[in-house]
Amino acid sequence: MKAVLVREFGPVDTARVEDLPEPKPGPGEVVVDLRASEVNFPDILVMEGKYQVKPPLPFSPGKAGAGVISSIGQEVSGLRVGDHVAIQAEYGTYAGQIAIAEDNCHPMPDDMPFEVGAALGLVYQTAHFALIERAAMKPGDTVLVLGASGGVGSAAVQLARAMGAGVVIGGVKGARNAELARAAGCDETVDLGMDNLRDGLRDKVRMVTDGHGADVVIDPVGGAVTEAALRAMAWRGRLVVVGFAAGEIPTIKANYLLVKNIAVSGLQWSDYRERDPAWVHRVQQDIFDLWSQGKLSPQIADTLPLDQFSDALQRLQEGRAHGKIILTP
Repeated sequence: MKAVLVREFGPVDTARVEDLPEPKPGPGEVVVDLRASEVNFPDILVMEGKYQVKPPLPFSPGKAGAGVISSIGQEVSGLRVGDHVAIQAEYGTYAGQIAIAEDNCHPMPDDMPFEVGAALGLVYQTAHFALIERAAMKPGDTVLVLGASGGVGSAAVQLARAMGAGVVIGGVKGARNAELARAAGCDETVDLGMDNLRDGLRDKVRMVTDGHGADVVIDPVGGAVTEAALRAMAWRGRLVVVGFAAGEIPTIKANYLLVKNIAVSGLQWSDYRERDPAWVHRVQQDIFDLWSQGKLSPQIADTLPLDQFSDALQRLQEGRAHGKIILTP
């Protein structure tokens, strides 16, 4: 089979597509012939050796995909050859095939395209856990999504809207990203590139919410944006740290938390996958159900062959990926 292979940690363009033996399923595993692989920002960090989990070298990157089960190992009970499944892995989806635990496979609706199944995986899981489990979002809440045109951001906007948020505000940079955020479901957008972001973000959110502020903030950005968002929050607001796309880990000033009874929490979604796969299955079923009801529609910008993985990742790294990019192994 063909697979992207990382032999040394470094820039994404140092990896190569190589021929590898087809995998065999172990106990509790299935082999999935991948039809679509989702490109995500953490893939870059993994390849550069900057992610919290470093795979043993050499390895294939990729954390999400979809395909058809082609073989089954011993002790597998709930899946069959020919099933269409979306998968979430620690790494390995930039390949023609992957051997993966049954627990990490999610049967797809019969009418779901593989590209959609791949795109409704990692980022929608992350957004769902951030909104519901960590932020305890309630119908009617005002939700501020930072980086609302990105992968997790766009998913959080769609899910917040689908699950009854009152007002959804998207924090973005640039007119094109504002268009994407509104297309995903934002009622309003705010420019995170403004001068005096510290006061400007707070003032815009207060204006949009008649002085109330944001009940929930989903933050995959970090840096100065996080610090500004704290000032835009409502009493008893909940901010969830999802990542640091801006490249800077923010400092949280505890006086804001005390004065406004604000809660700040973090989310590392892969812990849920490893510790409680049944919970992850329930969330994935909810996501698939919302898609079947027409309430979710992943914004797929491009579908590229596997050998163009480097171009896809560089577009993501440089902010030129206006929507999800899917690889077709």
